[in-house]
Parts: sequence; C-alpha cells; structure tokens
Amino acid sequence: MQEEIVHRDDRTEERILEAALDVIEEKTISGTRMRLIADRAELFQSNIHYYYKSKQDLLLAVQKRVLKKCIDLRKSGIHPPGEDIDSQLDIFIDQKRLFLEGLKKYDAAELDFWVQSRHDESMATEFRNSFQNWRDEIAEVLVRHAPELPKPRIDLCAALFVSILEGATVQYQVDAEAFDLDEYFELGKTMIKAQIHAIST
Repeated sequence: MQEEIVHRDDRTEERILEAALDVIEEKTISGTRMRLIADRAELFQSNIHYYYKSKQDLLLAVQKRVLKKCIDLRKSGIHPPGEDIDSQLDIFIDQKRLFLEGLKKYDAAELDFWVQSRHDESMATEFRNSFQNWRDEIAEVLVRHAPELPKPRIDLCAALFVSILEGATVQYQVDAEAFDLDEYFELGKTMIKAQIHAIST
C-alpha cells in the first residue's frame, strides 16, 4: 500500500476509477465497497475518501468515465469515417464492439449503471443526457444522407439504432455465442438504411 497522499494526483485518481470498474465488473454495483476498491487500487481507503467523499460520489465519477469513453471512442472514429452511410454507422458499431470484446468492464458497468438509474436520479440524469447525445450523433449522420426525411422519423431511426447497439450488450453479456456479432450489426445497419430508403422513395 502507498503512504497517505497529501495532494490530488491524476494518476492516483485514474487508478481509483479503473479499480472501481474492476470491482463493479466482479461484484456489480450493489456489491461494490470502498474497501474493495482501495484494495484493488493498492491504496488506503482514506486515500479513496480524499478524492471521493462517498461511494455515491465515486460511482457517479465512474459512470461519467464510462459515458465519456463512449463519446471519445466515437469522436476518434475507431476507423476514420468515410463519406458513405455504412462507414458513418460503423463508427457507432465499432465503439460498441470494442466495449463488448475489448473493454468488457466498461460494458458491464454501463449495464449495471442503467439498472441503478431506475432508483438513482443522478445516474438517471447522466443516462438521459448520454442517450440523447448518442441519438443526436446518429441523427446527424442520417440527416447528412437523407436530408429530406422529416425530423420525427430521423429521431425514431436514431433511437432504433441505439436500441440495436444496446441490445447487443444485453444479449452478448448473457450468451456471447447466441449469435454472430458481425451479422447482427450488419442486419442492424440494413434495417436503418431500409427505413431511410423506404421514406426517401
């Protein structure tokens, strides 16, 4: 264990948040304890309380970290965006796939925070903002490729695509062998493009 810290340090805060994600993945939020996070981060529990006064404060910081990671990955365009709609939609799919296959603790935490948000207004607010941002980003893509579509239909298609992406999380975490992810996401794109085509013609 490290000695007591006397000033805030970004690297220590990073360790705390990553340790919290590890504990949430293993124990879920309801089983997460500050002591477990301190042990995982190899810090004294008092160090954790220096950064976060309560478990609730820490959980909100972890939730914001997960949501920010989603946005950052989409902005970076895991594969540089092309001009066609497939390439644009692939940015969202790539972010979800990376969570599912490479950043599993982020994906597990996202789902657990969603469950907690049913009873915690602060977490619910974060999710409302996050999902609205997600729908807005997708709607921007759809408008670029089908500017003639009415806004209510664009908004519904964006919401549908979010549901397809999040539906992969819910199912994949329970049974990763249930279906082929590539085919699932390709079908999801096809459904969205079919909606755009049906309305545009």
